[in-house]
Amino acid sequence: MDAIKKSPLNNIYERFCAAVAPYVTANSRVCVGLSGGVDSVVLLHLFVRLRQKLQFDLSVIHVHHGISAHADDWQDYCQQLCAQLNVACTVRKVVLDHQAASGLEAEARAARYQQYTQQQVDFIALAHHRDDQAETLMLQLLRGSGVKGLSAMAKCRQLAGQPGYLRPLLDIDRGSVVDWAKAHQLHWVEDESNADTRYARNFLRHDFLPVLNQRYPAWRESLARSAENLAEASLLLEELAKMDAEHGIVEQRLYCPYIKQISPARARNLLRYFIAQHGCRMPSQARLADMLGQIINTQHDNHMAIQHDDHTLYRYQDYACLIKRLPSIDRTAQWCWPEEDELHIPLLGRLEVLQSVGCGIAKNKFVEVSVRFRQGGEVIRPDCKRPKRKLKDLLQQSEIPVWQRDRMPLIYSGETLICIPGVGVDCEWQAKQNEPAVLVTWQPAS
Repeated sequence: MDAIKKSPLNNIYERFCAAVAPYVTANSRVCVGLSGGVDSVVLLHLFVRLRQKLQFDLSVIHVHHGISAHADDWQDYCQQLCAQLNVACTVRKVVLDHQAASGLEAEARAARYQQYTQQQVDFIALAHHRDDQAETLMLQLLRGSGVKGLSAMAKCRQLAGQPGYLRPLLDIDRGSVVDWAKAHQLHWVEDESNADTRYARNFLRHDFLPVLNQRYPAWRESLARSAENLAEASLLLEELAKMDAEHGIVEQRLYCPYIKQISPARARNLLRYFIAQHGCRMPSQARLADMLGQIINTQHDNHMAIQHDDHTLYRYQDYACLIKRLPSIDRTAQWCWPEEDELHIPLLGRLEVLQSVGCGIAKNKFVEVSVRFRQGGEVIRPDCKRPKRKLKDLLQQSEIPVWQRDRMPLIYSGETLICIPGVGVDCEWQAKQNEPAVLVTWQPAS
Protein backbone atom coordinates (compact mmCIF):
# COMPACT_ATOMS: atom_id res chain seq x y z
CA MET A 1 0.00 0.00 0.00
CA ASP A 2 2.86 2.42 0.86
CA ALA A 3 4.39 1.74 -2.54
CA ILE A 4 1.12 2.63 -4.20
CA LYS A 5 0.79 5.83 -2.14
CA LYS A 6 4.24 6.96 -3.26
CA SER A 7 3.63 5.91 -6.85
CA PRO A 8 2.70 8.44 -9.56
CA LEU A 9 -0.52 6.40 -9.85
CA ASN A 10 -1.67 8.00 -6.62
CA ASN A 11 -1.93 11.25 -8.56
CA ILE A 12 -4.86 9.74 -10.46
CA TYR A 13 -6.81 9.17 -7.26
CA GLU A 14 -6.00 12.69 -6.06
CA ARG A 15 -7.20 14.22 -9.34
CA PHE A 16 -10.31 12.06 -9.23
CA CYS A 17 -11.09 13.22 -5.68
CA ALA A 18 -10.53 16.86 -6.65
CA ALA A 19 -12.94 16.46 -9.58
CA VAL A 20 -15.78 15.03 -7.47
CA ALA A 21 -15.20 17.08 -4.31
CA PRO A 22 -17.45 20.01 -5.31
CA TYR A 23 -20.37 17.68 -5.94
CA VAL A 24 -20.22 14.43 -3.95
CA THR A 25 -20.83 14.47 -0.19
CA ALA A 26 -21.84 11.87 2.39
CA ASN A 27 -25.49 12.52 1.44
CA SER A 28 -24.99 12.03 -2.30
CA ARG A 29 -26.44 9.22 -4.41
CA VAL A 30 -24.02 8.29 -7.20
CA CYS A 31 -24.73 5.72 -9.91
CA VAL A 32 -21.82 4.60 -12.10
CA GLY A 33 -22.56 3.75 -15.73
CA LEU A 34 -20.72 0.43 -15.99
CA SER A 35 -20.12 -1.19 -19.38
CA GLY A 36 -17.50 -3.62 -18.09
CA GLY A 37 -14.72 -1.99 -20.11
CA VAL A 38 -11.51 -0.80 -18.49
CA ASP A 39 -12.57 2.85 -18.23
CA SER A 40 -15.80 2.24 -16.34
CA VAL A 41 -14.24 -0.50 -14.18
CA VAL A 42 -11.52 1.93 -13.07
CA LEU A 43 -14.13 4.63 -12.40
CA LEU A 44 -16.11 2.23 -10.20
CA HIS A 45 -12.92 1.17 -8.40
CA LEU A 46 -12.10 4.82 -7.63
CA PHE A 47 -15.61 5.49 -6.32
CA VAL A 48 -15.52 2.40 -4.11
CA ARG A 49 -12.27 3.67 -2.60
CA LEU A 50 -13.78 7.14 -2.02
CA ARG A 51 -16.89 5.55 -0.47
CA GLN A 52 -14.72 4.18 2.33
CA LYS A 53 -14.04 7.79 3.30
CA LEU A 54 -17.35 9.57 2.59
CA GLN A 55 -19.90 6.74 3.00
CA PHE A 56 -22.16 8.08 0.20
CA ASP A 57 -24.73 5.91 -1.57
CA LEU A 58 -23.08 4.14 -4.52
CA SER A 59 -24.81 2.04 -7.18
CA VAL A 60 -24.27 0.85 -10.74
CA ILE A 61 -26.38 0.72 -13.90
CA HIS A 62 -25.44 -1.59 -16.77
CA VAL A 63 -27.31 -1.10 -20.06
CA HIS A 64 -27.54 -4.31 -22.09
CA HIS A 65 -27.74 -3.24 -25.76
CA GLY A 66 -27.78 -6.73 -27.24
CA ILE A 67 -25.53 -5.68 -30.12
CA SER A 68 -22.63 -8.03 -29.36
CA ALA A 69 -22.85 -11.80 -29.12
CA HIS A 70 -21.01 -11.38 -25.80
CA ALA A 71 -23.53 -8.95 -24.29
CA ASP A 72 -24.88 -11.55 -21.83
CA ASP A 73 -21.35 -12.33 -20.67
CA TRP A 74 -20.68 -8.63 -20.07
CA GLN A 75 -23.84 -8.39 -18.00
CA ASP A 76 -22.76 -11.39 -15.90
CA TYR A 77 -19.32 -9.88 -15.37
CA CYS A 78 -20.74 -6.52 -14.23
CA GLN A 79 -23.10 -8.22 -11.79
CA GLN A 80 -20.30 -10.38 -10.37
CA LEU A 81 -17.98 -7.38 -9.99
CA CYS A 82 -20.66 -5.38 -8.17
CA ALA A 83 -21.34 -8.31 -5.85
CA GLN A 84 -17.63 -8.48 -4.98
CA LEU A 85 -17.53 -4.73 -4.28
CA ASN A 86 -20.84 -4.70 -2.40
CA VAL A 87 -22.43 -2.26 -4.86
CA ALA A 88 -26.08 -2.53 -5.97
CA CYS A 89 -26.31 -3.23 -9.71
CA THR A 90 -29.28 -2.43 -11.94
CA VAL A 91 -29.40 -4.01 -15.41
CA ARG A 92 -31.57 -2.53 -18.15
CA LYS A 93 -32.05 -4.32 -21.47
CA VAL A 94 -32.91 -2.11 -24.43
CA VAL A 95 -34.14 -2.84 -27.95
CA LEU A 96 -32.42 -0.83 -30.70
CA ASP A 97 -33.52 0.07 -34.19
CA HIS A 98 -30.70 -1.34 -36.32
CA GLN A 99 -32.01 0.55 -39.36
CA ALA A 100 -32.19 3.96 -37.67
CA ALA A 101 -31.03 6.82 -39.87
CA SER A 102 -28.87 8.17 -37.02
CA GLY A 103 -26.83 4.94 -36.94
CA LEU A 104 -26.53 2.13 -34.42
CA GLU A 105 -23.99 3.95 -32.22
CA ALA A 106 -26.27 6.95 -31.84
CA GLU A 107 -29.25 4.69 -31.14
CA ALA A 108 -27.32 2.86 -28.42
CA ARG A 109 -26.20 6.13 -26.84
CA ALA A 110 -29.74 7.53 -26.85
CA ALA A 111 -31.03 4.33 -25.24
CA ARG A 112 -28.39 4.50 -22.51
CA TYR A 113 -29.17 8.08 -21.63
CA GLN A 114 -32.88 7.34 -21.61
CA GLN A 115 -32.20 4.72 -18.94
CA TYR A 116 -29.94 7.10 -17.02
CA THR A 117 -32.69 9.72 -16.73
CA GLN A 118 -34.91 7.19 -14.94
CA GLN A 119 -32.49 6.48 -12.08
CA GLN A 120 -33.43 7.91 -8.69
CA VAL A 121 -29.97 9.34 -7.93
CA ASP A 122 -28.19 12.67 -7.79
CA PHE A 123 -25.50 11.84 -10.34
CA ILE A 124 -24.77 9.39 -13.12
CA ALA A 125 -20.98 9.00 -13.17
CA LEU A 126 -19.48 8.31 -16.61
CA ALA A 127 -15.93 7.21 -17.47
CA HIS A 128 -15.09 9.66 -20.27
CA HIS A 129 -11.42 10.67 -20.12
CA ARG A 130 -9.13 13.14 -21.85
CA ASP A 131 -8.70 10.99 -24.98
CA ASP A 132 -12.48 10.75 -25.34
CA GLN A 133 -12.69 14.53 -25.05
CA ALA A 134 -10.13 15.08 -27.81
CA GLU A 135 -11.58 12.35 -30.07
CA THR A 136 -15.07 13.80 -29.71
CA LEU A 137 -13.84 17.25 -30.75
CA MET A 138 -12.12 15.74 -33.78
CA LEU A 139 -15.25 13.86 -34.82
CA GLN A 140 -17.42 16.94 -34.41
CA LEU A 141 -14.99 18.97 -36.52
CA LEU A 142 -15.22 16.39 -39.29
CA ARG A 143 -19.02 16.58 -39.09
CA GLY A 144 -18.97 20.36 -39.45
CA SER A 145 -20.55 20.96 -36.04
CA GLY A 146 -21.06 24.44 -34.62
CA VAL A 147 -19.64 25.90 -31.42
CA LYS A 148 -22.01 23.98 -29.16
CA GLY A 149 -21.21 20.66 -30.83
CA LEU A 150 -17.48 21.35 -30.51
CA SER A 151 -17.73 22.24 -26.84
CA ALA A 152 -16.01 20.15 -24.23
CA MET A 153 -17.92 17.60 -22.23
CA ALA A 154 -18.42 19.14 -18.80
CA LYS A 155 -17.01 17.54 -15.68
CA CYS A 156 -20.44 18.05 -14.16
CA ARG A 157 -23.68 18.82 -15.93
CA GLN A 158 -26.64 19.26 -13.61
CA LEU A 159 -30.17 19.11 -15.00
CA ALA A 160 -33.52 20.05 -13.52
CA GLY A 161 -35.71 17.11 -12.57
CA GLN A 162 -33.23 14.36 -13.46
CA PRO A 163 -29.78 13.10 -12.45
CA GLY A 164 -26.75 15.20 -13.26
CA TYR A 165 -23.82 13.78 -15.25
CA LEU A 166 -20.46 13.57 -13.53
CA ARG A 167 -17.25 12.86 -15.49
CA PRO A 168 -14.35 12.80 -12.99
CA LEU A 169 -11.74 11.36 -15.40
CA LEU A 170 -11.78 14.12 -18.01
CA ASP A 171 -8.34 15.39 -16.99
CA ILE A 172 -6.83 11.88 -17.08
CA ASP A 173 -5.62 10.22 -20.30
CA ARG A 174 -6.47 6.68 -21.39
CA GLY A 175 -2.96 5.41 -20.76
CA SER A 176 -3.10 6.43 -17.10
CA VAL A 177 -6.48 4.76 -16.70
CA VAL A 178 -5.08 1.48 -18.04
CA ASP A 179 -1.99 1.84 -15.83
CA TRP A 180 -4.24 2.17 -12.75
CA ALA A 181 -6.21 -0.93 -13.75
CA LYS A 182 -3.06 -3.01 -14.21
CA ALA A 183 -1.44 -1.76 -11.01
CA HIS A 184 -4.52 -2.79 -9.02
CA GLN A 185 -4.93 -6.07 -10.94
CA LEU A 186 -8.41 -5.17 -12.11
CA HIS A 187 -10.19 -7.27 -14.71
CA TRP A 188 -12.41 -5.99 -17.48
CA VAL A 189 -14.12 -7.05 -20.69
CA GLU A 190 -13.01 -6.13 -24.21
CA ASP A 191 -15.66 -5.03 -26.69
CA GLU A 192 -14.64 -6.54 -30.01
CA SER A 193 -16.28 -3.66 -31.87
CA ASN A 194 -13.61 -1.30 -30.49
CA ALA A 195 -11.20 -2.76 -33.05
CA ASP A 196 -13.60 -2.26 -35.98
CA THR A 197 -12.29 0.75 -37.91
CA ARG A 198 -15.51 1.01 -39.89
CA TYR A 199 -16.71 3.03 -36.91
CA ALA A 200 -15.49 6.62 -37.15
CA ARG A 201 -14.17 6.85 -33.58
CA ASN A 202 -12.21 3.60 -33.95
CA PHE A 203 -10.71 4.80 -37.23
CA LEU A 204 -9.45 7.93 -35.49
CA ARG A 205 -8.20 5.98 -32.49
CA HIS A 206 -6.35 3.23 -34.37
CA ASP A 207 -5.38 4.70 -37.75
CA PHE A 208 -5.25 8.49 -37.54
CA LEU A 209 -4.33 9.56 -34.02
CA PRO A 210 -1.22 7.34 -33.72
CA VAL A 211 0.18 9.14 -36.79
CA LEU A 212 -0.78 12.51 -35.29
CA ASN A 213 0.92 11.48 -32.06
CA GLN A 214 4.26 11.10 -33.84
CA ARG A 215 4.28 14.77 -34.84
CA TYR A 216 2.14 16.31 -32.07
CA PRO A 217 2.51 14.20 -28.91
CA ALA A 218 0.56 16.78 -26.87
CA TRP A 219 -2.53 16.54 -29.09
CA ARG A 220 -4.75 15.31 -26.24
CA GLU A 221 -4.04 18.32 -24.07
CA SER A 222 -4.25 20.76 -27.02
CA LEU A 223 -7.58 19.47 -28.31
CA ALA A 224 -9.05 19.24 -24.82
CA ARG A 225 -8.01 22.85 -24.19
CA SER A 226 -9.62 23.94 -27.47
CA ALA A 227 -12.80 22.13 -26.49
CA GLU A 228 -12.83 24.00 -23.18
CA ASN A 229 -12.39 27.33 -25.01
CA LEU A 230 -15.25 26.45 -27.32
CA ALA A 231 -17.39 25.51 -24.33
CA GLU A 232 -16.82 28.99 -22.93
CA ALA A 233 -17.78 30.54 -26.28
CA SER A 234 -20.89 28.37 -26.31
CA LEU A 235 -21.87 29.65 -22.86
CA LEU A 236 -21.48 33.25 -24.07
CA LEU A 237 -23.70 32.52 -27.09
CA GLU A 238 -26.31 31.02 -24.78
CA GLU A 239 -26.18 34.11 -22.56
CA LEU A 240 -26.71 36.29 -25.64
CA ALA A 241 -29.61 34.09 -26.71
CA LYS A 242 -31.22 34.46 -23.29
CA MET A 243 -30.87 38.24 -23.54
CA ASP A 244 -32.47 38.22 -26.99
CA ALA A 245 -35.17 35.85 -25.75
CA GLU A 246 -36.41 38.51 -23.32
CA HIS A 247 -37.75 40.41 -26.34
CA GLY A 248 -37.75 37.75 -29.05
CA ILE A 249 -39.62 34.88 -27.35
CA VAL A 250 -43.10 35.52 -25.99
CA GLU A 251 -45.02 32.67 -24.35
CA GLN A 252 -42.83 30.07 -26.12
CA ARG A 253 -43.34 31.79 -29.50
CA LEU A 254 -40.73 33.59 -31.60
CA TYR A 255 -41.63 37.22 -32.17
CA CYS A 256 -40.85 37.70 -35.87
CA PRO A 257 -40.49 41.53 -35.94
CA TYR A 258 -37.70 41.23 -33.36
CA ILE A 259 -35.98 38.49 -35.36
CA LYS A 260 -35.97 40.79 -38.40
CA GLN A 261 -34.34 43.71 -36.58
CA ILE A 262 -31.33 41.89 -35.08
CA SER A 263 -28.28 40.75 -37.05
CA PRO A 264 -28.47 37.46 -39.00
CA ALA A 265 -25.90 35.84 -36.69
CA ARG A 266 -27.90 36.77 -33.58
CA ALA A 267 -31.11 35.66 -35.28
CA ARG A 268 -29.62 32.23 -36.04
CA ASN A 269 -28.33 31.99 -32.48
CA LEU A 270 -31.76 32.80 -31.06
CA LEU A 271 -33.45 30.31 -33.41
CA ARG A 272 -31.04 27.56 -32.27
CA TYR A 273 -31.85 28.43 -28.65
CA PHE A 274 -35.59 28.36 -29.43
CA ILE A 275 -35.31 24.94 -31.09
CA ALA A 276 -33.26 23.56 -28.19
CA GLN A 277 -35.85 24.81 -25.69
CA HIS A 278 -38.39 22.52 -27.39
CA GLY A 279 -36.13 19.48 -27.07
CA CYS A 280 -35.61 19.11 -30.82
CA ARG A 281 -32.38 18.01 -32.45
CA MET A 282 -30.41 20.83 -34.04
CA PRO A 283 -30.98 21.26 -37.81
CA SER A 284 -28.15 21.51 -40.32
CA GLN A 285 -26.80 24.93 -41.19
CA ALA A 286 -28.67 24.94 -44.51
CA ARG A 287 -31.90 23.83 -42.83
CA LEU A 288 -31.57 26.49 -40.16
CA ALA A 289 -31.01 29.17 -42.83
CA ASP A 290 -34.15 28.02 -44.65
CA MET A 291 -36.19 28.18 -41.45
CA LEU A 292 -34.93 31.66 -40.64
CA GLY A 293 -35.56 32.89 -44.19
CA GLN A 294 -39.16 31.71 -44.13
CA ILE A 295 -39.75 33.13 -40.66
CA ILE A 296 -38.52 36.54 -41.80
CA ASN A 297 -39.99 36.66 -45.30
CA THR A 298 -43.43 35.05 -44.87
CA GLN A 299 -46.06 37.78 -45.06
CA HIS A 300 -48.22 38.53 -42.02
CA ASP A 301 -51.39 37.09 -43.58
CA ASN A 302 -49.73 33.97 -45.06
CA HIS A 303 -48.81 30.74 -43.35
CA MET A 304 -45.76 28.50 -43.32
CA ALA A 305 -45.28 24.98 -42.02
CA ILE A 306 -41.81 23.39 -41.88
CA GLN A 307 -41.45 19.82 -40.63
CA HIS A 308 -38.55 19.33 -38.25
CA ASP A 309 -37.83 16.35 -36.03
CA ASP A 310 -41.17 15.45 -34.40
CA HIS A 311 -42.38 19.08 -34.52
CA THR A 312 -43.72 21.50 -37.13
CA LEU A 313 -42.53 25.11 -37.28
CA TYR A 314 -45.43 27.41 -38.11
CA ARG A 315 -45.57 31.14 -38.66
CA TYR A 316 -48.93 32.65 -37.81
CA GLN A 317 -49.37 36.42 -37.76
CA ASP A 318 -46.32 37.92 -36.02
CA TYR A 319 -45.17 34.72 -34.32
CA ALA A 320 -43.38 31.47 -35.16
CA CYS A 321 -44.36 28.42 -33.11
CA LEU A 322 -42.90 24.94 -32.80
CA ILE A 323 -45.78 22.52 -32.35
CA LYS A 324 -45.28 18.85 -31.56
CA ARG A 325 -46.61 16.86 -34.48
CA LEU A 326 -50.14 15.80 -33.72
CA PRO A 327 -51.58 12.36 -34.46
CA SER A 328 -53.57 12.10 -37.67
CA ILE A 329 -57.36 12.12 -37.38
CA ASP A 330 -60.14 10.33 -39.19
CA ARG A 331 -62.03 13.17 -40.85
CA THR A 332 -65.07 10.99 -41.38
CA ALA A 333 -65.41 10.25 -37.66
CA GLN A 334 -68.62 11.35 -35.90
CA TRP A 335 -69.75 11.27 -32.29
CA CYS A 336 -73.33 11.42 -31.03
CA TRP A 337 -73.72 13.69 -28.04
CA PRO A 338 -74.05 11.51 -24.91
CA GLU A 339 -76.44 12.03 -22.04
CA GLU A 340 -73.56 13.36 -19.96
CA ASP A 341 -72.39 16.96 -20.06
CA GLU A 342 -68.96 16.02 -21.45
CA LEU A 343 -67.66 14.38 -24.60
CA HIS A 344 -64.02 13.31 -24.78
CA ILE A 345 -62.50 13.04 -28.25
CA PRO A 346 -59.46 10.75 -27.99
CA LEU A 347 -56.09 12.53 -28.30
CA LEU A 348 -57.76 15.81 -29.23
CA GLY A 349 -59.61 17.26 -26.26
CA ARG A 350 -62.86 17.62 -24.37
CA LEU A 351 -66.22 19.18 -25.20
CA GLU A 352 -68.37 20.33 -22.30
CA VAL A 353 -71.96 21.61 -22.06
CA LEU A 354 -72.71 24.35 -19.54
CA GLN A 355 -76.23 25.40 -18.57
CA SER A 356 -77.06 29.00 -19.41
CA VAL A 357 -79.93 31.45 -19.96
CA GLY A 358 -80.32 33.60 -23.06
CA CYS A 359 -76.80 32.86 -24.32
CA GLY A 360 -75.71 29.93 -26.48
CA ILE A 361 -77.83 27.23 -28.12
CA ALA A 362 -81.55 27.14 -27.24
CA LYS A 363 -81.88 24.13 -24.96
CA ASN A 364 -85.03 22.81 -26.64
CA LYS A 365 -83.19 22.77 -29.99
CA PHE A 366 -80.15 20.89 -28.66
CA VAL A 367 -81.39 17.58 -30.08
CA GLU A 368 -80.01 14.98 -32.47
CA VAL A 369 -76.62 16.53 -31.81
CA SER A 370 -73.45 15.09 -33.32
CA VAL A 371 -69.83 16.17 -33.49
CA ARG A 372 -67.84 16.13 -36.71
CA PHE A 373 -64.67 17.49 -38.27
CA ARG A 374 -64.24 20.07 -40.95
CA GLN A 375 -64.61 18.72 -44.47
CA GLY A 376 -64.41 21.99 -46.45
CA GLY A 377 -67.08 24.36 -47.74
CA GLU A 378 -69.02 24.62 -44.42
CA VAL A 379 -71.10 27.75 -43.85
CA ILE A 380 -72.89 29.12 -40.79
CA ARG A 381 -74.77 32.31 -39.85
CA PRO A 382 -73.65 33.44 -36.38
CA ASP A 383 -74.82 37.05 -36.96
CA CYS A 384 -78.54 37.32 -37.58
CA LYS A 385 -78.02 40.68 -39.34
CA ARG A 386 -75.67 39.21 -41.90
CA PRO A 387 -75.81 36.35 -44.42
CA LYS A 388 -74.13 32.99 -43.93
CA ARG A 389 -70.36 33.01 -43.78
CA LYS A 390 -67.69 30.51 -44.71
CA LEU A 391 -66.23 28.55 -41.82
CA LYS A 392 -62.73 29.30 -43.16
CA ASP A 393 -63.29 33.05 -42.82
CA LEU A 394 -64.77 32.76 -39.32
CA LEU A 395 -61.84 30.69 -38.03
CA GLN A 396 -59.38 33.20 -39.45
CA GLN A 397 -61.33 36.15 -38.01
CA SER A 398 -61.46 34.45 -34.61
CA GLU A 399 -57.64 34.04 -34.74
CA ILE A 400 -57.77 30.26 -34.33
CA PRO A 401 -54.17 29.12 -35.02
CA VAL A 402 -53.85 27.49 -38.41
CA TRP A 403 -52.66 24.17 -36.95
CA GLN A 404 -55.84 23.89 -34.86
CA ARG A 405 -58.42 24.69 -37.52
CA ASP A 406 -58.80 21.25 -39.08
CA ARG A 407 -59.01 19.70 -35.61
CA MET A 408 -61.81 21.93 -34.35
CA PRO A 409 -64.94 19.93 -33.43
CA LEU A 410 -68.08 21.16 -35.21
CA ILE A 411 -71.52 20.76 -33.61
CA TYR A 412 -74.36 19.56 -35.85
CA SER A 413 -78.07 19.09 -35.31
CA GLY A 414 -79.12 16.58 -37.92
CA GLU A 415 -77.24 17.69 -41.01
CA THR A 416 -77.04 21.38 -40.07
CA LEU A 417 -73.93 23.02 -38.65
CA ILE A 418 -75.23 24.86 -35.59
CA CYS A 419 -72.17 25.72 -33.50
CA ILE A 420 -68.42 26.22 -33.62
CA PRO A 421 -67.23 26.19 -30.00
CA GLY A 422 -65.60 29.47 -29.11
CA VAL A 423 -66.56 31.03 -32.45
CA GLY A 424 -70.34 31.24 -32.75
CA VAL A 425 -73.83 29.68 -32.87
CA ASP A 426 -76.04 29.71 -35.94
CA CYS A 427 -78.79 32.37 -35.77
CA GLU A 428 -81.64 29.84 -36.03
CA TRP A 429 -80.38 27.93 -32.98
CA GLN A 430 -79.48 30.86 -30.74
CA ALA A 431 -81.34 31.17 -27.45
CA LYS A 432 -83.59 34.20 -27.03
CA GLN A 433 -83.49 36.47 -24.02
CA ASN A 434 -84.36 34.61 -20.79
CA GLU A 435 -84.65 31.31 -22.70
CA PRO A 436 -82.91 28.23 -21.24
CA ALA A 437 -79.73 27.54 -23.18
CA VAL A 438 -76.55 25.52 -23.31
CA LEU A 439 -72.99 26.71 -23.92
CA VAL A 440 -70.62 24.29 -25.65
CA THR A 441 -66.95 24.79 -24.71
CA TRP A 442 -63.89 23.12 -26.21
CA GLN A 443 -60.68 22.35 -24.32
CA PRO A 444 -57.92 21.04 -26.66
CA ALA A 445 -55.58 18.41 -25.29
CA SER A 446 -52.33 19.93 -24.03
